[in-house]
Amino acid sequence: MPAPKKKETYSQAMERLEKIVRQIDNNELEIDALAEKIKEANEIIAFCSDKLTKADKEIEKLLSEKRESEE
Repeated sequence: MPAPKKKETYSQAMERLEKIVRQIDNNELEIDALAEKIKEANEIIAFCSDKLTKADKEIEKLLSEKRESEE
């Protein structure tokens, strides 16, 4: 599977990550595929982390604007 795409949602990426984790936990991966899946998992984790950071910043901005408008 390719790295996360720009149009991929956080939920879709998490589903892909959960699938990889299940495959690893259940020993479903050949040793040759294991390194590639771990690389893919790391890319998904970075993608999700970025999404969460951006969402957090946007929420903080909105809350700050709301507080300022209430003053």
